[in-house]
Amino acid sequence: MAFPSLASRPPPARTQSATSTGSETAAASPLAKAVARIRAILTEKSDSRLAQLVAGKAFLVRVASAGLALVSQVFLARWMGSFEFGIFIYAWTWVLMIGALSDLGLSSAARRFIPEYAENKAFDRLRGFLAGSCWLSLAIASAIGVAGAVGVWLLSPHLDQYSVAPLYLACAVIPIYGLVQTQAGIAQSYDWPNLALMPFFVWRQLAMTALMGAAYLMGAPTGAVIAMIIAAVTTWAVTLGQMVVLNRRLKAKVPAGPKTYEPRVWIATSFPIFIVEGFYLLLTYVDILALEHYRSPDEVAVYYAGARLLAIVAFVYFAIAGATTHKFTEYHVSGDSKRLASFFAETIKWTFWPSLAVCAGILAFGKPLLGLFGENFESGYLVMFILSVGMLSRAAVGPAERLLNMLGERKQCAAIYAGAFALNLALCIALIPPIGIEGAGIATSTALVFESIMLYVIAKRRLGFHVFIMGGGKTE
Repeated sequence: MAFPSLASRPPPARTQSATSTGSETAAASPLAKAVARIRAILTEKSDSRLAQLVAGKAFLVRVASAGLALVSQVFLARWMGSFEFGIFIYAWTWVLMIGALSDLGLSSAARRFIPEYAENKAFDRLRGFLAGSCWLSLAIASAIGVAGAVGVWLLSPHLDQYSVAPLYLACAVIPIYGLVQTQAGIAQSYDWPNLALMPFFVWRQLAMTALMGAAYLMGAPTGAVIAMIIAAVTTWAVTLGQMVVLNRRLKAKVPAGPKTYEPRVWIATSFPIFIVEGFYLLLTYVDILALEHYRSPDEVAVYYAGARLLAIVAFVYFAIAGATTHKFTEYHVSGDSKRLASFFAETIKWTFWPSLAVCAGILAFGKPLLGLFGENFESGYLVMFILSVGMLSRAAVGPAERLLNMLGERKQCAAIYAGAFALNLALCIALIPPIGIEGAGIATSTALVFESIMLYVIAKRRLGFHVFIMGGGKTE
């Protein structure tokens, strides 16, 4: 069979076809590039991509939690009234502050020990830590809860009587909170953000809102005491469920064998972290506690509503920190300082730009969101703008304190947070009596700016890292 030669094909048809094909290729090129880029992102298996995915999951959980918390707190404020709601917030703030410290830093130490033991193939020590740290944190937290109850009993003559029973109930939550913290640290070290965060931040809130709603619909009391009872029951329930699932996953992840327990080593490493986290949490909650001392529960409720709405911005920071901290240890232990510097520079960008976008969105709709809580809550709108300055300054240096902690600069980090807390407390005392909730916002935001500046300075001087959004990486 003879094939026609190229010369025998009609020139006009060939020219038209070529032009059409070229046009289609050019038109399809941007789309093809976009599809290829998406495929590359989805299939990339680098540590950076894994960290982004884990941080993304953690952020989505925290955002879902924030949305759920907003709905829950709106309902609680309306079901309880601003006075009872303010009492509940005061007691729950003590739970969050003391509970977060009740593991003595073992949850953060998990991000140090688990990568180190896994890297060195020290599986007996790894198994010992996974089991022993949970029981140790539960025991420590139980002792703190008992001490707290004794403290409430001793101070009860000097406390407002309406706050005594909620504070006793807060002490009943502390023991299990220590276990919550440690289990979350272990889960995040294995890149299981859903298991780390969902039980406490999502399932607990759903259960509490449902039970409070049932009490309200049945005409039962919905005061601060009932709310704290429900909070205690739901926290214990979801944490025990988390324990069952975590142990099942760890059995599939870690080979069975003997366990080596080193509680002194664990505490020696975790205690300096505990000091840092202690000052950090005091810095976080001193504004609400100072407001409770100087102002009425109604004003505490208004401030808390504005602060909680803006706290969504901080979820970006915590998601990135939770997903990346164990990587800092891993690169440091392996001696890969260049990779560590590059990776941390990326975490700063992941932290700041999403934080800026989220902050702008929340402030744009701040008044309608505050209005959901009740008639008087819109007065907290100015506080949201004040607090945003401090939150964005913290986002601009990324999880710098986690980097300092994991690389052995715990004393310097603790000194920074001690200074920030002292500044916050002094400004709260000076500003809250004359100007109220705005004074609390100014005090907290100023302290956060101070903290961020000092983290930048220490990281640059001690480690040679430039921890700021405008730049980033190793300077020496």
